[in-house]
Amino acid sequence: MKQILITGAYGFLGRNVAREFKKSGNYVAGIGHGKWDKDEYSKWGIDEWYETTITFEALLNINHKFDIIVHCGGSGSVGFSWENPYEDFQKSVQSTLSILEYIRLQNNKCKFIYPSSPAVQGNLDHIRIKEEMVSTPVSPYGFHKKIAEQICLSYHNNFNIDIGIIRYFSIYGDGLQKQLLWDACKKIDKLDHAVFFGTGKETRDWIHVSDAASLLCVFSLKLEGFEVINGGSGIETSIYDIISMLNKYIGKSTEIEFNGNTKEGDPMHFWADIEKSKSLNWEPTISIEDGIKQYVQYFKSLNND
Repeated sequence: MKQILITGAYGFLGRNVAREFKKSGNYVAGIGHGKWDKDEYSKWGIDEWYETTITFEALLNINHKFDIIVHCGGSGSVGFSWENPYEDFQKSVQSTLSILEYIRLQNNKCKFIYPSSPAVQGNLDHIRIKEEMVSTPVSPYGFHKKIAEQICLSYHNNFNIDIGIIRYFSIYGDGLQKQLLWDACKKIDKLDHAVFFGTGKETRDWIHVSDAASLLCVFSLKLEGFEVINGGSGIETSIYDIISMLNKYIGKSTEIEFNGNTKEGDPMHFWADIEKSKSLNWEPTISIEDGIKQYVQYFKSLNND
């Protein structure tokens, strides 16, 4: 049995990662913001919940030796980073530094897993993005993630801490109540004619949250040294196709239009090369079609309550 700490365990990825670790009989603690009672967090496989900001002092107060710390806390929005760059830096960079310093001083045998983003690589061409490809980030979010990754590398090189970075592409699934899928479902459900940002030709690599969580658990157990892998499906899907699938499964035949505008800091294409992830004997199991169908069922279940 491993002793696991998940920061941001109240969040979408964090709670799914907690449940995945619990399946293997591990002890799972969570720390971060979010009010929920024991009956609720226990359903996600969390044994202990510490509601507090993720700081060095807060980690010291837990007074527990962990085998693995997964840092799911922090900012997860490009838009937020433009509006609140200072706060985004604190959430992405300062919190990462606090955890690494805690590991260095208290238990340098503890592995550290950092969920990152291909935003660190900037706006690359319409190609499968490999982990070693380098470009300049195009948003504060990307810059801050890149700084956090560099701090991770520093702590590995200088203090010999085992660190794994997963650059997740577009994570989705039941429970996600923000971003494109959620907003699109609400529009399509209410409107006969829905207008969306962009051209519709933008492409993203979508990975279901259950696959994202299983990849993280496999990666953390096999990790030695310092490694960066991509978390995606290896399949690109246009925004037009995603919204068309939502429209199909919601069953309203809403007229779809794109306004042609593009958002600052949003690359045209994100498409993951997942050969490194597959080398861990891991494969994504949920297709985008099945995942979108499940997501619409989840959305409808909330509306029917």
